[in-house]
Amino acid sequence: MKIRPAVLAVPVLAALVLTGCQTQNKSGTSAGPGSSSDKVTIMVGGAAKVIYMPAKLTEQLGYFKDQGLNVELVDTPAGVTAETALLANQAQGVVGFYDHTIDMQAKGKCLQSVVQFANVPGEVEMVSKAQAGTIKSPTDFKGRKLGVTSPGSSTDFLTQYLAGNAGVATADYTTVKAGADSTFIAAMNSGGIDAGMTTDPTVARLTKTGDGQILLDMRTEQGTKAALGGLYPASSLYMACDYVAAHKDVVQKLANAFVKTLAYITGNDAATIAAKMPADYAGTDKELYVKSINDSKGMFTANGVMDAKGAENALAVLGKFSPAVKPKKDSIDITKTYTTEFATAAKS
Repeated sequence: MKIRPAVLAVPVLAALVLTGCQTQNKSGTSAGPGSSSDKVTIMVGGAAKVIYMPAKLTEQLGYFKDQGLNVELVDTPAGVTAETALLANQAQGVVGFYDHTIDMQAKGKCLQSVVQFANVPGEVEMVSKAQAGTIKSPTDFKGRKLGVTSPGSSTDFLTQYLAGNAGVATADYTTVKAGADSTFIAAMNSGGIDAGMTTDPTVARLTKTGDGQILLDMRTEQGTKAALGGLYPASSLYMACDYVAAHKDVVQKLANAFVKTLAYITGNDAATIAAKMPADYAGTDKELYVKSINDSKGMFTANGVMDAKGAENALAVLGKFSPAVKPKKDSIDITKTYTTEFATAAKS
């Protein structure tokens, strides 16, 4: 598999931007005068992406403060960057894809999803306008330039699976680091990628301009099952297992806040939700931002609880191609990659 960066791709944010997280005590909380024992730093693998909307929305609604938590959300361009910061003890949690917990168990690390935001990826495989007539399915990926957020990201995982399932080896296409939002759009419009995997609001922008067309839609259960053979739990809050075991009170407060937000998403229309988000998330087209939320909001769970069969399917998908997971698939304990303890006990 050939890998190259896309034109205009955003440089990976250095994990050291975590100001205030460089001096921590053994409990994982920030040291220093006036610091709260419930201070939590959470990395978000693309805060403006609708799939990760619960993170910023929870902050905007004041639900973290309602729980007595001092939460710092740190935006990073990709989930793999956020995972790296977590493993380096520069953060206590990540809002990112659940499949990283499986990948890390295969590498000897224990991470757990503690609140499952969605049981589908919320991802869409887009084809550029120039290639729409020739790329009709993943069987046409051979010889193409395929965009992912970054190598090792969940979009990379899913692209490898879709290609492999269609008989196209990873060596038969070029993986391009295309990022998201404007960098992804620029890569598609310049011919830097022929197709690629992205989320709303990028999907809404590309379909509105006609610069991209939907090939595979994994924002719904039906589309996910068709593409991946079952549900594929994705957007979540995951944390290191030892942190979860040592700070159950903090984790429960986080679950309380996030589950309340999921209920808010379920109970309100897209326009109401959009109005709660920072104005710059909508950019200059507020109507398009509302549409992007409306097109994706159905992916979110109402209670934050993992679908057990979906977790098994995620392992099955990774076990077909991942060099880390494939040789250890039969020894991975999927029950250690998530817990439903906190979501089921959540209360506002």
